[in-house]
Amino acid sequence: MNGSTSGSVTQHIGPVRTCIGCRTRTLPSELLRVVAVDGSVVPDLHRRLPGRGAWLHFDLECLRNAERRRAFPRALRVQGALDVALLREHLEQHGKSTGGQPPGRQGTRKQVDPS
Repeated sequence: MNGSTSGSVTQHIGPVRTCIGCRTRTLPSELLRVVAVDGSVVPDLHRRLPGRGAWLHFDLECLRNAERRRAFPRALRVQGALDVALLREHLEQHGKSTGGQPPGRQGTRKQVDPS
């Protein structure tokens, strides 16, 4: 063989994370990192909080799916139930106003000079 591999060719595009609500794999820039702090699930907006994190789309439906599946304690490796009130409040404020896009991503279109 001349060093080629059989099968499809995949292009490396960087790290990929899985939403714990819908189980879709996507880029971290499209997801919100959450961590457990004192029995609550809190959004990690700057992705710098210590501890194990989990990833979730900016979508209330993904939050509902994660709650229904009891995914937060499992993904964050925490015993017992976790309170998601802070996370729900954050998603209600930011998820709807940006159409499900991460904060700061809604106005990223390039302007084209009409001349």
